[in-house]
Amino acid sequence: MKRIVSLLFVLFLVKSVSFSQTTPTESPSKMDWWKEARFGLFVHWGLYSVAGGDWKGHAYKGNEHFMLYEKIPLKEYADSLATKFNPTKFDADAWVKAVKGAGMKYIVITSKHHEGFAMYNSPSNDYNIVKATPYHKDPMKELAKACAKYGIKLCFYYSLGRDWADPDVPTNWPTKGGRSNTWDYPNEDGKVFDKYFRRKVIPQVKELLTQYGSIGVMWFDTPELINADESKELRALINKLQPDCIINERIGNQQGDFKVSEQKLGKDSSAAILPWESCITISKGWGYNRHDTAFKSPEVLVRNLIEVASASGNLLLNVGPTGEGEIPQKSLERLAAVGRWLKINGDAIYGTHAWKVQGEKSTTEKKAEKDIASPNTMKDVLNDATSQKTQEDIRFTAKGNDVFVFARSWQDAEVSVQSLATGKASIKSVQLLGYQGKIGWSQAKDALHITLPTNFKTEIPVYTFKVSL
Repeated sequence: MKRIVSLLFVLFLVKSVSFSQTTPTESPSKMDWWKEARFGLFVHWGLYSVAGGDWKGHAYKGNEHFMLYEKIPLKEYADSLATKFNPTKFDADAWVKAVKGAGMKYIVITSKHHEGFAMYNSPSNDYNIVKATPYHKDPMKELAKACAKYGIKLCFYYSLGRDWADPDVPTNWPTKGGRSNTWDYPNEDGKVFDKYFRRKVIPQVKELLTQYGSIGVMWFDTPELINADESKELRALINKLQPDCIINERIGNQQGDFKVSEQKLGKDSSAAILPWESCITISKGWGYNRHDTAFKSPEVLVRNLIEVASASGNLLLNVGPTGEGEIPQKSLERLAAVGRWLKINGDAIYGTHAWKVQGEKSTTEKKAEKDIASPNTMKDVLNDATSQKTQEDIRFTAKGNDVFVFARSWQDAEVSVQSLATGKASIKSVQLLGYQGKIGWSQAKDALHITLPTNFKTEIPVYTFKVSL
């Protein structure tokens, strides 16, 4: 009997070790705040923000990647943009107050994008906002202070496998050298990623995790040619410096805590195990571009948030501040409108998870997303594949014994929910969030039928019902 017990114990240990090897997160609890949050702000801000859409008298190609698309020499790029970068209108308190007002719980900001320029005081590399611009200040220090004031988690984006300011960063997408600085550094075969990794990545990640207090997420981009040992070393460094900091999948080589779905509202099949996040733009591009006028409406943004939450995902919504340090007014207006909706309906988003059914009447919605996605060819610049449709449909989230029913873009007087018909659920009560009175409802064999009160009007035609089972 003792031998059997011992064998079972050994098998348990083996299974536990095997699980820890396939699931990078050491402590499940450190993901709790992030899963509860559901909604965050993404900020793309850098030297490209100074150009703001134009280069040498013409609208440039590649948006925030225009240094690559226009093949601008590093010295010319720095002399033209860094010397002019003086964001005197930057107000960290106003930024974070807007984030708080939008109902967001965290902010992810570009500490270094592909252009290789550090948007913070980097002692290891002089190509940074403090030493290379007339601004001579560290905006991340002010942002950290404001985040602490308003209870917002500060998180850093860091371009890992692309850096056009360093001579040792080879790439392999879409072809060999396809995203490398080959005009300043043409010898692609002579580039050694590990040199760049030790000279720049390791020192700068240390700086980001030791200069600004508690960091919620290290959000890496474009792992490119980082190898497994380097990804593991980087993860170990982060875990050592800030054990509670979580890491996205783009650290590379299956070392991340959560998956990323870029410019799509649905998770892919590989996100079945890990938590996931959808990062999308509020307009067309990631960085500020004065020619970009394709801003999503508040209604579409609320629909996007619900779509992601109904699949247990987080939505990371991007804005691109100007070279002067201001978030565009159109972005602020939309953030505020989503915040007003969340103030009423937030209980159906925060801390919820997917229900047994994600939604109803979703076939046309999925087709619309597929149709929008098909024409895109530049998968790292203008790659918005999110649906802009606003047809009536239903989505669900759940929390405890409650199921939340979202009637999106609803115009009818009645909402019929087939998934809550008699025999499918035992309903205790139905409440319309934001409405103080009782609403009419009945459960039948075909559906739960809810009558919208005629005296209840909303800024955004997305209604949320709390159905207690």
